[in-house]
This record gives sequence, C-alpha cells and structure tokens, in this order.
Amino acid sequence: MKKLIIIAIISIFYISNILAQENNMSRVPLIGEKAPSFTAQSTKGTINFPEDFGTKWKILFSHPADFTPICTSEIMELALMDKEFENINTKLVVISTDELVLHTSWVESMDKLLSNDCEGSCKIDFPLVDDSKFNITSKYGMLSPFIDPRRTVRGVFIIGPENKIEAIFFYPKNIGRNLDEIKRTVIALQTSRKYSILTPVNWKPGEEVLLPYPYLYYDSTQKEQYGIHDISWYMMFKKLNKDN
Repeated sequence: MKKLIIIAIISIFYISNILAQENNMSRVPLIGEKAPSFTAQSTKGTINFPEDFGTKWKILFSHPADFTPICTSEIMELALMDKEFENINTKLVVISTDELVLHTSWVESMDKLLSNDCEGSCKIDFPLVDDSKFNITSKYGMLSPFIDPRRTVRGVFIIGPENKIEAIFFYPKNIGRNLDEIKRTVIALQTSRKYSILTPVNWKPGEEVLLPYPYLYYDSTQKEQYGIHDISWYMMFKKLNKDN
C-alpha cells in the first residue's frame, strides 16, 4: 500500500511538473496576430523588433546555435540573397541562442568564407541577435518542454508592413531551409495583397493567378479583355499585367 502511495505521489509530481512547464511556454503566434516585440543586442547594435524596420516586410530566422553547419550554409546564402530581399522591400533578422561574442566570431568566419566564393564585396549586413536567455524564442513559441529546446529553434516568421504574422515555417535541425521558397512566399503575399488575388499551386512570379470566389460577372468579351479564362465554375485564372 505504501509503495502505491509513493508511486501515486511521484506520478502526480511528474505530471504537475510537465503541466507547469507547458504553462510557462509561450505558444506560437498565429497568422494574423501581431508579431511579438523584443529589444535585444545584435551584431548591428541594439535593435527593437519589429518597430525599427517600419512598414517594410520582415523575415525573422531563428537558429539553435552558432557555428552549426546547416545554419552557416543558410546565413551565407541569405547574405548572397540580401539584395534580392531588399528589392522586394524585405528586411532580414537572424536570432541564435548563443551569446553576442560568439555571433561576432561567427559573422567574421562567414564573411571570410563568402569572400572566397563571390565576386566583389559579399558580407553579412543583417543583424544576428543574441537570444542566449531564450527570451525571443519563448515569445515566438519555439521552445518545447519535452525535448532539447534547441532542437525546435528552427522557425521562420514572415511579418507584413503592419507587423502582423503573414506566414510561418518550421524546419527540423537536420534539414536546410529552402530560401527560394521563402522569397517566393513573400512575393506571393505581396502580389495577393496588391491585386486582391490568390496564387495557385507551385505559382511563380509572372504566372497566372486565381480570382477569389465569388467572382464578379464577366461576359466572354470581358474575359478576353482582362485575360481571364476558367476551367470550371469555381476556378478562374487571370494573367496579371501592370494595369490590373
């Protein structure tokens, strides 16, 4: 009987501990919610995110640690694509759960590697943020009470001009992120917002888009005039141009 009581007490303590840990973990902010704000030290000085970046689009990339091979490959590729993101009015911010002194050494190392592989001046111009106390990753719901927290710090948050979450990606720590897909998603979001349209499967910039249902009335002449064609009553495609 005493053994059963001890086992019951241990079980209650264990379950209570798990529940307490869960309650202390912030949930992932959902699409449409305000992006959680933070002030932190970075390789570009103190930043206030997302407020410092005004009405630009922002992408927050999170990393579990410095000098990890996959994360290094991603950040170096981000540096090479930085101007591409600038051209679509998008700023990049990277966080890692190591301390600023390591961030600085990591950036110096990556800058050297970049200089070996690119023509001209290739450097990391976006900030790497110190999240060694897990404050930011907690706010963005990236910590788990069940596994090593650093294994889950592989998130991407696309944030719109109003500082609301527009899209979210999570990747395992053994798989590199597809930065072309992340860029494509930003362009798709911007295109959808600008023209009030939808983008179909595997859409790429310049391809046909979908009109949202319910449709305005279009006769055959109007469809031809506006470059519209349908394949069913609920799927109407349109070719975008500078005027529409």
